[in-house]
Amino acid sequence: MSVRVLLVDDQPLMLVGLGILIGDTDDLEVAGEAGDGREAVRLVRELRPDVVVMDIRMPGVDGIEATRQATAEPDPPKVLVLTTFDDDEYVYGALRAGASGFLLKSMALNAILDAIRVVAAGDALIAPSVTRRLIADFAGTSATPAAPAPDTEPAQGSRLIAEITDREREVLALVGQGLSNTEIAERLVISAATAKTHVARLFAKLEARDRVHLAIIAFETGLVPRRR
Repeated sequence: MSVRVLLVDDQPLMLVGLGILIGDTDDLEVAGEAGDGREAVRLVRELRPDVVVMDIRMPGVDGIEATRQATAEPDPPKVLVLTTFDDDEYVYGALRAGASGFLLKSMALNAILDAIRVVAAGDALIAPSVTRRLIADFAGTSATPAAPAPDTEPAQGSRLIAEITDREREVLALVGQGLSNTEIAERLVISAATAKTHVARLFAKLEARDRVHLAIIAFETGLVPRRR
């Protein structure tokens, strides 16, 4: 069965490009297209897509608010945020709003297709190098974490982190630095299977949506040092 994708962007060229590429695949299909956040939320409710590729900067309701509303729906879709990264300070807020990951508009279209598949499969594994860049960029431009929306629970990770073991704390810090399970295993001199088990336990104990959510918790709780 094909993964149904909702494309959301106020740039028609981006919609056309992704739409054509998805149309040429056997396992993905375009469920719909939206040019702004308000229309995106309406189509999420109407079409029930599996994945939403969401732009950040759009007129009216932006991608952050649209992501928050979409992921609050019953049986919500996975959301991949689309950003230029270098000048987009709202990525962190979008992840806090419930996005499972983010994409760069400069990425090759085929790489975006692969990312859609990864998220649709429930892995939501952002490439480690990209995760490192996100955290480094945010840490270098802000002394404190971005303020969450009033209807979110900003301290969830802080409340739950007391329940994890010292080893899990080490693993969480390395996830926050963008390391993969294999890299974590090498760093801690453990097997990849053991590293994967520790990450799975962190998902459960910290009630994290995915690996990106774990990275955010690691950053917020000080396990990933902020650059000054």
